[in-house]
Amino acid sequence: MSNKEVKAALKSAREAIKNKEYKDALKHCKAVLKLEKNNYNAWVFIGLAASELEQPDQAQTAYKKAVELEPEQLLAWQGLANLYEKTDQWDFQIELPSVYQKLLEIYASSDKNKCHEVIKKLSDIYQSDKEYLKLAKVWLQLIKLKEEEAADKKELLQLWQQMTRLLLDCTDEDEQDNETQQHLITAFEKAMLLLDPVPGEEHRKMSADYIKCLSKLPHEEVKMKEACESMLSLYPAQSFPLEILCSFYLKTGAQSEDAANCFSRLLKMAPDSGLGHLGLGTKALQDGKYEDAIKDLAQGLKRMSSSTGWRSLVQAQLQMHRYSDSAESCSQGLKLCESGDKELRLQLLRLRLEALVRSGEEKAADQALDILSQLPDAEKDPDLTAFKGHAYLNKGQIDQALQVSSGLLASNPHMARGLALRGRALSAQGQQQLAEESFLKAADQCPDCGEYYFLLGQLYWDMGEETRKDRSKAHTHMLKAAKLDPRLGCVFRYLGHFYREVARDVGRARGCYKKAFDLDSKDVESGAATVDLSMEQGDMDAALTILQSVIDKATPGSAKWAWMRRGLYNLKNVQHQQAIADLQAALRADPDDWVCWECLGEAYLHRRSFTAALKAFGKAHELQPSSIYSVYQAAAIKQTLAKFKEAVAEYLQITAREDYVPALKGLGECQISIAKGLLEDCRDGGAIDLLQQAIQNLFRAVELRPDLSCLWKLLGDACTAVSNVSPNKAKLVVPGPLAALDCSTQSSPLNQAQTLKVGERCYGHALKLMPEAPSLWYDLGLNYFRQASLPCATEDDQTSLSLLLEKAQQCLKKAVMMTSGNHSYWNALGVIAMSKGLENLALAQHCFIKSIQVEASNVVAWTNLGTLYLKKGNIELAHEAFKIAQSLEPLYVNCWIGQALIAERVGSYDTMDLFRHTTELSTHMEGVKGYAYWVCATLLDKSNRDSELYRYNIVQMNAISAAQVALSKYTERIQSDPVAFIMLGYLNEHLQLKRQALQAYQRAVELLQSMSSSEELAFALGSYGRALCTAGQLEEAVRVYTSTPLQELCDLAGLALAYCRTGLIPDSINTYERALAVASSEKEKAYILTALALLQHRQGNLDSAKTLLFKCSMLKEPISESLLCLCAVGLVHSDATLANAALTELLKQGSATGSAIEQRCLVTCTLLAQQGNNSAVQREVSRAIHSNPGNPSLWALLSRLVPQYSPSKANGGAMAGHVACLSSMTQGKRAMLYSGLNQLASGRHSGEDGYRNALKTMQRAVLLCPDDPAAWAGLMAACHTENTSCLLSGSAPRRQGLEQILMSVVSEKVRSVEEIERPLAQSLEGWVLQQAVTGLMLAGRLEQAEALCSQVLNVSPEHAAVTLSLRQVQCQRLLLANGGTALPDSVLEQLRSTVMMSPTNLGGWHWLAEVYRSQGLLVQAVMAYRQSLQLASQLGLHSWQAASLLRLALLALGPCTTDVPGGEWKDLVLEATAEVLKLGSFPMALLFQALLQFVTKMGARDTRRLLERLVYVSSQEFPVTVVQVASWYLLRHLHSKNDQELIDVLLKHAKTSRHQRLLEFHSLLAASSS
Repeated sequence: MSNKEVKAALKSAREAIKNKEYKDALKHCKAVLKLEKNNYNAWVFIGLAASELEQPDQAQTAYKKAVELEPEQLLAWQGLANLYEKTDQWDFQIELPSVYQKLLEIYASSDKNKCHEVIKKLSDIYQSDKEYLKLAKVWLQLIKLKEEEAADKKELLQLWQQMTRLLLDCTDEDEQDNETQQHLITAFEKAMLLLDPVPGEEHRKMSADYIKCLSKLPHEEVKMKEACESMLSLYPAQSFPLEILCSFYLKTGAQSEDAANCFSRLLKMAPDSGLGHLGLGTKALQDGKYEDAIKDLAQGLKRMSSSTGWRSLVQAQLQMHRYSDSAESCSQGLKLCESGDKELRLQLLRLRLEALVRSGEEKAADQALDILSQLPDAEKDPDLTAFKGHAYLNKGQIDQALQVSSGLLASNPHMARGLALRGRALSAQGQQQLAEESFLKAADQCPDCGEYYFLLGQLYWDMGEETRKDRSKAHTHMLKAAKLDPRLGCVFRYLGHFYREVARDVGRARGCYKKAFDLDSKDVESGAATVDLSMEQGDMDAALTILQSVIDKATPGSAKWAWMRRGLYNLKNVQHQQAIADLQAALRADPDDWVCWECLGEAYLHRRSFTAALKAFGKAHELQPSSIYSVYQAAAIKQTLAKFKEAVAEYLQITAREDYVPALKGLGECQISIAKGLLEDCRDGGAIDLLQQAIQNLFRAVELRPDLSCLWKLLGDACTAVSNVSPNKAKLVVPGPLAALDCSTQSSPLNQAQTLKVGERCYGHALKLMPEAPSLWYDLGLNYFRQASLPCATEDDQTSLSLLLEKAQQCLKKAVMMTSGNHSYWNALGVIAMSKGLENLALAQHCFIKSIQVEASNVVAWTNLGTLYLKKGNIELAHEAFKIAQSLEPLYVNCWIGQALIAERVGSYDTMDLFRHTTELSTHMEGVKGYAYWVCATLLDKSNRDSELYRYNIVQMNAISAAQVALSKYTERIQSDPVAFIMLGYLNEHLQLKRQALQAYQRAVELLQSMSSSEELAFALGSYGRALCTAGQLEEAVRVYTSTPLQELCDLAGLALAYCRTGLIPDSINTYERALAVASSEKEKAYILTALALLQHRQGNLDSAKTLLFKCSMLKEPISESLLCLCAVGLVHSDATLANAALTELLKQGSATGSAIEQRCLVTCTLLAQQGNNSAVQREVSRAIHSNPGNPSLWALLSRLVPQYSPSKANGGAMAGHVACLSSMTQGKRAMLYSGLNQLASGRHSGEDGYRNALKTMQRAVLLCPDDPAAWAGLMAACHTENTSCLLSGSAPRRQGLEQILMSVVSEKVRSVEEIERPLAQSLEGWVLQQAVTGLMLAGRLEQAEALCSQVLNVSPEHAAVTLSLRQVQCQRLLLANGGTALPDSVLEQLRSTVMMSPTNLGGWHWLAEVYRSQGLLVQAVMAYRQSLQLASQLGLHSWQAASLLRLALLALGPCTTDVPGGEWKDLVLEATAEVLKLGSFPMALLFQALLQFVTKMGARDTRRLLERLVYVSSQEFPVTVVQVASWYLLRHLHSKNDQELIDVLLKHAKTSRHQRLLEFHSLLAASSS
């Protein structure tokens, strides 16, 4: 191919590349190379095409071939550079700089711009590869090109600045290249020369960068200093150059004057500079100024971290003997210390070891031993070995320490540290002489070491009193130690001990302690001693300054001693709040310091924060149980808070340990205060006991401290307090010396007057000790007044009374003369002046007015002034005085009594209300008697019963009970007031408190018999006789009545009643006839005639009784009682006509009130029951309740009658009983029993309702009426019901074995009932016996049942019911023994004979019928049931009729289920159930009808209808058992009909009603059908 073809091929290749047809280009180029192997362009085109085809190796080969052919040609080098740039291969990247370098040579002469570009690319590569020298040279080459091009100054500046930035990282390299650094310095210098203006911001920044660069170059120290000085001269406000210089000095350790000057200049310019502080601190450390070093280093390290700085701080702290601080500083330095700087780390570890050892703490010793294990070759270093021994010593391991010291001294006999270690170990062992020798040797070896002299001085101090006082010993060596090491604080502490305890030089001691504390602020002992001595010398400011400085530096939970001392200072200076805060801070440091808790309690106490103080003292006592002070203060606080009982308990804890006078005093005060409270509540017995104890305790205190006036005063108070008690109770046993008896006499019982005399002597003792105390004169005067208030028996006593009053007046005048500004003294003087015996009313008025002038809000003085005016008869002034007193203190009872007396005097209707209010405020004798009088007067007035005033004052305000309680307290204290006892007896009668009424009337009679008041005695005897008659003491009542004049109607009527109850009917009739002659009104005569009629009826004179009752009804003022008696006579004698007529007349009298409503209703119900109209009985009571819904008696009557006459409505009867219980507790006691009976009648057991069931109700009835035998009988029935329900449900009975226990209880209660109720009680006892036998039989305990019956028959052999029970048990045993075989005819006949012995025993006939049925004798069984039905009809027993019919229906239903031929049994079922349903609603009868239909026509629609009528009803309407049985048969019916829809409805209803057994039955039926 010719040259022309080569060119054409190259052209084609170029066109192909242009068209991006690189493969064609390769073909053309290969064609060229075949012709011309070294064709430059062909190889370049191949490289380009291969590069585009992503064949980098082929492209590289082509380009390199081209470069070899033409090294100076640009095209191949450009292609190779492009290939390397876009291909990310490591070998390409390595060769790229050399390619750029060749391009740079080629462009240098041809294209300057391209040259710049290549240089920048090359610099980027060198920078990324950190080839800073090549980078510098390339950049210099670029700058040279710019200079040749005559570039402007700004562009050159930018290039030099860029060069500094590119090369600046080279200073951070570990292996620094000096040539590169010089290029960098040159760049900075060139740039700074080109910068303009100077000074300027850009120049400042560049200078800072230049200095920073130079600081990283150790060999450029001179240039750095020059640059810093230059910058400081240009920019004097900049601290950066100084910081660089300071860093340099710190790093190099050069501490010249220039360095110190530099540090000072930096701190002057930047006071918070950490570098400046570290530099000055390091300089101070080298100069031996350790305090300044610590201060500056600590400030510097707060602002910057420096491990060398921490090391310097540790060294300074060690020199100042601040070992705990230095150990902590070492820890901080070790945290910062780099792992590479092993030498610094070892230094810090050694320093920390030394600090921990010298601190002397056991915990620090463990840390020190741990550090020793980290130090290399520690065993070979004697100093480290010595530290190890000291660590053992600090841990208390003396033997190990001795062993270490022996090893040290063996290798280094003259080593001072080893000798000192041995001395300390020997001292710890108590070998003080040997220790002294070791310390002396150590001091000889190192005479300039103050520590060894200190150890010697400390040893001498510890050796005892003799060496302490020897100045050549402890004192001399301490002084020498202080001279050698003036920074050793413990030396000055011991010097302080010497000057304080030996030399007695407080000034020097304080100075030494102050020096020790200044050297070591953690030296608590020195600090505390400094403060204590400062306060002792009166220099409070200095003491407070020290405390404040410690507190300011203290962290939370530290500096307890400072907080506590400042707290005590503030407490002393009445700054309670600050004292509390300080003491709380002290407790945060040590929560278990009981002394601090006591101080805090004191602070709270002074602030009047009693609750907080109690808690503080309680905590102190918990921490220190032996401390009496905390217990005493707690008791004193409780006494202040009026918690006297708790305070007494605390005081007793103290006095049980020792006779602590303050505790005895507080105990006596508390007991007196409690006694006064009891006296206010009229609990005199308890008060006397407490006063007795108070006197004993105070006498113990007086024996210990007879010089304390307060103790004698309290003894006087205790003795004087008995003046308020009844004289026969005010008997105290007083110690002989106190009672002025022979000292040998231990104690003597004193009466009230003698005890008051002892109180007088006690006040006299107190006055001898404090004659100028007006309060003691006041107390003595009151004591004389109390003595004068005692009852006088003779004329001598009257003379003594006047003398006592005169003394009392003189004492009060003395008190007023001493202190005329005390209103109590004026008031007491007025009371004495107004008292009987002086009656100086003018003086009294003057005193009361003066008392009011002294204290305007003086309620007592206003009340006394009102009493004075009332005594003088000035009602208006008295009213005004009392009114002011009421406005001042509405709860003060005396002013209300005054107003009540005024109201009584003027005849106001508010009198009784005012007296009642006084009893509500407190128990005051005058108010109590006044209220009781008005209550009794209101009760005696029979004409006001329907008035609003009566209903409010008596009924609504519960006046009778309130007056009775208050009057009981009155008579307990004042036992010589017969009128009060008469009123109390009257009130007790109204409350049915028979025994209490009897006792009150008896006491009144005894008091009146000793007086000459015959009228009052006759009244009291009549009341006493009435009470005796009520209490059942009839013979005594007759005797008392006959001792009266028998002129009053009430006495004659009472005597007649007593005769009647005694059984002396003729005498009673005669007495009533006498009373009839005395009677003054028609009404009284009617009552007497009614009583005579009752007596005639009792004697069997029916006609006479009727005549008298008819006579009553003919009087002008007929009474309802006579008609009621007439109706009762008709009912008793079954004379329905008479009863109906009397009842009609009774109802004509109008609406009844009170108990008459119940009586009329009961009589009406009895008449209806006799007429056989049972359903009307319940309706009659319901009608009465509708008219009187608030009458609980009617609700109780309804609950009582429902089980007997309407048992189907037993649920309503139970609710009626519940209403009665809620309405009245009196009726509720009996109504609870009725409610339980209704629940028994309705079958309500715990299986149905766990809360409202018969057992729960009967248990409550027994609790309310434990003496009622009917309640215990009801409980037995309830237990029987529970056992029966358990048997029906398939569970075991849980209340078995109670029958005999309950029967014995009922028998015991029956014996204690009244005679009139005895027949009913005996019937109940018989029923209980039958119930017990039935229960035992049900439990299968037939032997016990037979034994029980036999036991009763042994006592009452003619008891038919018990005989029947015995036969029932024997029959049951016989049936069980024969295995259910037929009984012989003889046995059956004997059983029938037994039943016939008590033909009215319906239960016997039922049992006989069941026996016949069990023997298959159905006809005989039917006859037995018919016999019981006939008897029940004759006796009018509604429930027994229903029971007989139901049992008869059940009996007839049996043959129907077995398909017995004939329809007579079916007819019998229908007949019996129909008769039952005529009597009332009986679900059981409906069930029997449904079962009969099921048996005869199982699939009929009527069968489903009858069963559904029983199933889908409310659970309260029908018994659960009836519903469940009906459900089972309904399910069978539906299964037979395969009615799935109705089955689902029934099952859903079963789930709702929780009928689980029906669901199980359904599962069985479903399984059997499948």
